[in-house]
Amino acid sequence: MNIALLIALCILLLGLIIGFNVMSQQRQRTEAAKRQEMAKYIALIDSSEELIGNAHNLPYSGTLLACLNQRILDALRTMSELDEKDVNIKSRIASTEAQINDIKQSYQNKESTQFKVPDNDRQAIAMLKLVKRLRTVIKAEHGKGRLTTQAFVAENARLETMQLKINIENVIKRVNDAKVKGQLGTAQQLLKKALDVVTPKSDAYSNQVRQSLKEMYDDISAQLNKGHDAKAQSAEGEGDDYDELFAPKKKW
Repeated sequence: MNIALLIALCILLLGLIIGFNVMSQQRQRTEAAKRQEMAKYIALIDSSEELIGNAHNLPYSGTLLACLNQRILDALRTMSELDEKDVNIKSRIASTEAQINDIKQSYQNKESTQFKVPDNDRQAIAMLKLVKRLRTVIKAEHGKGRLTTQAFVAENARLETMQLKINIENVIKRVNDAKVKGQLGTAQQLLKKALDVVTPKSDAYSNQVRQSLKEMYDDISAQLNKGHDAKAQSAEGEGDDYDELFAPKKKW
């Protein structure tokens, strides 16, 4: 065989091997990037579903539920573009679209559940963290243009009021617990802090709860003042007894 031809065939074979390896590595990088992108959207969907799953713990509005489901839908649509052959994604897209339509019809001027006063500080903290996450989500969705400014402002105000309500209602519960234990000073301090928070606010809930907090504060303050007066009178009486005891003896 001609040596030149043999060398040419070797070079051609080497070129094919190198080209195959380059294409294989490129395909692997593309697949890795695709998996990474898919994982990001799967995490976003899982996070959104977790938030939706808490709709029985806090009152969710129709706007909020629709926003969270729309977040899932947008992620699914992007995933479908990345993997057009996955029929499961297409099926989930259809069911999520139906869910959003159902929410828009069923949750007009309606919330997912009634507000429940937290049983303890730990539960109150968990509820506050949940509200904070929800506010972060709607802010992000508004920034992406998926939530109108009007809807965002209204929903953000609603969640802000809910944060306040969780804090104040938890304080009231702690005040009642302190009163049962006879810790009136603690109860007074808690009510003072709650009044400092709601006094400058003008929302409906603050206007509603402010008067009841003031009445509770005045009642406890009166009890404390009454207790101080009783102690003062008792001390004065004891002083009179000591004066009597150590007074100069009278001569008869």
